[in-house]
Amino acid sequence: MSEFWLISAPGDEENLQALQRMNTVTSKSNLSYNTKFTIPDFKVGTLDSLVGLSDELGKVDIFAESLIKRMAQSVVEVMEDAKGKVQENLLANGEDLTSFVTHFEWDMAKYPAKQPLVSIADTLAKQLAQIETDLKSRTAAYNALKTNLENLEKKSTGNLFTRTLSDIVNKEDFVLDSEYLITLLVIVPKPSYVQWQKTYESLSDMVVPRSTKLIAEDNECGLFTVTLFRKVIDDFKTKAKENKFTVREFYYDEKEIKREREEMTRLLSDRKQQYGPLLRWLKVNFSEAFIAWIHIKALRVFVESVLRYGLPVNFQAVLLQPQKKSSTKRLREVLNSVFRHLDEVAAASILDASVEIPGLQLSNQDYFPYVYFHIDLGLLD
Repeated sequence: MSEFWLISAPGDEENLQALQRMNTVTSKSNLSYNTKFTIPDFKVGTLDSLVGLSDELGKVDIFAESLIKRMAQSVVEVMEDAKGKVQENLLANGEDLTSFVTHFEWDMAKYPAKQPLVSIADTLAKQLAQIETDLKSRTAAYNALKTNLENLEKKSTGNLFTRTLSDIVNKEDFVLDSEYLITLLVIVPKPSYVQWQKTYESLSDMVVPRSTKLIAEDNECGLFTVTLFRKVIDDFKTKAKENKFTVREFYYDEKEIKREREEMTRLLSDRKQQYGPLLRWLKVNFSEAFIAWIHIKALRVFVESVLRYGLPVNFQAVLLQPQKKSSTKRLREVLNSVFRHLDEVAAASILDASVEIPGLQLSNQDYFPYVYFHIDLGLLD
């Protein structure tokens, strides 16, 4: 499974024995794979400051998870032609995410434990905010380029009634620079090819004989040229429409066609140039954001453990990886039973959902007798 439960319990002998019981039961029943989660000894400060920090870390935690999910989705969008290789680009410090979480070590160089907790939290928040700012600007530029390219490509798809003709026609298909003559393009249904060949010269006066030529086809129609005198354009269009032939409004402009082709070439080149740097930036900064997120989880465990279990600081954090989705309910029951002594009233209400305790509002998602945080690695779900 791609989820982890990060919990903590007091570090006294009674609770260390409880942790050992938890490990024994969960291992025998194959409920979860458990490992110690090492957190440094931070400067605690005042309990009042910890309460405020707890609220702030909760907000940063939500923001960080949202950010890394958006970054993961950006990798998917950038790698649209190689989606099978997305996961190998979503790493943390060169490791797959599961390995990084299960072997987590606090980065003392980047986030010195001797600094006040508020300062560490502030550093993490600012780092994530900067990554988000850069993500928005970089992806906006790439997406604008991608949209422009898609719009041009759409013009080259579809049927003969709607698609661009600049990549179909050639200069030789038209009579150009004539004061009297003009070449029109006519869309003819395939079943009507014979009718067109027999009647196009008589649809109007002044149609040049044997001037029609089939230059393109789609599944249902063909695109024919026809040359006639300019003065009979309107009359020819009316008669063509009566015979279910459609004159496509198109005038050959060599400069415009050249501009369209150059624009397509430029956009393809720009996308290719931006692709590599953007993907590298996403890989590096996804890693940075994910690492910061797990450090935030560690900070939250520390702060909540001190607030829950008191001073002096003495707790043990454990990382549990549930083995099956179907067994998470049983795993939760084991944890609540093993640690019910930490808060008898709350534990009783959790183990028996039918019990109503006046003045106490609890839900299985909101409160547990132990400190608990969830880590979901299903970033692309």
